[in-house]
Amino acid sequence: MTAVLPQPRTTPALPSPRCLTRVENGERLHALLWTAGPGRRMISSAVLGGGIGERTWVLNAQVSHGYRRTDPDRHLAGLAAAAGARGPGVGLMTAADVSAFARAQDAGAQAYVTAGVDVRGWAARPGEGTSGPQDPGTINIVVALPVPLSDAALVNAVTTATEAKVQALLEAGLDCSGTPTDAVCVAARTPGPGEEEHAFAGPRSLWGARLARAVHRAVRDAVTAP
Repeated sequence: MTAVLPQPRTTPALPSPRCLTRVENGERLHALLWTAGPGRRMISSAVLGGGIGERTWVLNAQVSHGYRRTDPDRHLAGLAAAAGARGPGVGLMTAADVSAFARAQDAGAQAYVTAGVDVRGWAARPGEGTSGPQDPGTINIVVALPVPLSDAALVNAVTTATEAKVQALLEAGLDCSGTPTDAVCVAARTPGPGEEEHAFAGPRSLWGARLARAVHRAVRDAVTAP
């Protein structure tokens, strides 16, 4: 009799996003909303819901060029609530048309990318930075993994996603490491009782390698789309 080993428990990383449309100041704008529901831990640099914690949704909202609101977190929270999102979530924004998002998958790792690269450059450059808000040109990356990650691995996943983004930009012939307002969100499953978290998400780890390939392809497709 042949023993059958149980398959590791995985759930879909994130459902496909809903594409929302609204009109603000006479301009037609789009947003992407992922409704993950409970059971997701996320790490993000987003203006709304940033840091590490339980999150139930992700919103990537297009805003107008020259965006000047001083309460982007409140703005994003209102957009999410109007779309029916409930509970804590992550809100990102960009001046790019998010309906033209790129998506890639690699063995369970998912990456969604929206890209506006008109305002781009190198991270390390001479001159002083600014403490105020900047124009939302923005490459936004949303990554999802169907497995639990430790806090350290979540941080590691952000680094891996960023490295893959820069690799894709250089391979696409763009002279930059990104834009001044790039944001990233990584979603992983909350561990069940007694379930071990993955401790690593670097580019040579199992899930880090999958994440890197998915982000690389999605960024490349987003910045080279006609």
